[in-house]
Amino acid sequence: MWEPVTPPAGPTGTAGSAHPAVGVSGPAEALTELLSALARRQHEHRARTADRLEAVVGSARLPDGLQDMARYYLAKVQRDLGRARESAAGMRIVVDGGGRFAPPARRGLAHLARLAGDFPTALEMAAQLGWAGRQHRVEADLHWPSGQFRRAAAAYQQARHEAEQHRVAGEAATSQSMRAFVTALAHPDHAGPEIDLADQLLAPLALRASGFNVALARLAQDAGRRTELPERAEVLRTEIQQAGLAPMAVTVDLVLALHHAVLGDADAAAATVGRLRTATEQAGEYRYFTEIAAFMADLPAPANSPVRWLDAPDQVRSRWRQIVLDRRS
Repeated sequence: MWEPVTPPAGPTGTAGSAHPAVGVSGPAEALTELLSALARRQHEHRARTADRLEAVVGSARLPDGLQDMARYYLAKVQRDLGRARESAAGMRIVVDGGGRFAPPARRGLAHLARLAGDFPTALEMAAQLGWAGRQHRVEADLHWPSGQFRRAAAAYQQARHEAEQHRVAGEAATSQSMRAFVTALAHPDHAGPEIDLADQLLAPLALRASGFNVALARLAQDAGRRTELPERAEVLRTEIQQAGLAPMAVTVDLVLALHHAVLGDADAAAATVGRLRTATEQAGEYRYFTEIAAFMADLPAPANSPVRWLDAPDQVRSRWRQIVLDRRS
């Protein structure tokens, strides 16, 4: 309901204040700042949204249900910023509260388990989510890194259908954006209609992260086929970082790894694997991307990996290597 609402003028006279809310004096001001921050989060840097929501949560001026709302979205933004520990702590508080935001907070904890590379735990958590926790989408997020592309695409489609039945347009668009990306990775010749449908569903919405999923799908569709792809990748990486979604930028490197592997450029592939290793080890998230990049280039996987796959690592390697060989042929 808040997405179409124009945010109220802040102290500077512009839509949304220029600085985080300070000294929220009562429930009305806290609610105004909460809705304003949520309305603006698709249009400004995630760090700015986090500052505003931290001020609202810290004010403790909202009743429990709305306090959970502020805390959940703060934890979600913290995950986008790569602040996994803070995000997990916030999600657990919301889950323990048992309110209406508990199901999406459980989903948030499953996402965090996946980002840490603990796929079995994440899958076990996903099985308990149901529609309220977007179970099918969460399961699909676990299947495609394991190389189960068709299974993931089917789960994203099921998630989209479920969202359409419940008339949740944003969820339908997000699920379709990921179906487009997974299809572009494994079956680029079939990705066009999926990308077009994602564009159609996203057109009336303001969902930046899902829009980047579609941009990544276009990039993946052309991997190994277009010589200008590395330049396009760097433009997309900059846009993602400027939106405050820096952890998402590692997916750009994953697509670049596919591109170099298909072309058989061993030096560029090794450099991409190294860049992924540095970025993911520093963040402590997405370490499985480094392994996937090595699998595609037929390089040794990193030693002492913390990743726990759903299948044997050799099976996962074989599936990712196969999409490279399929593109070459």
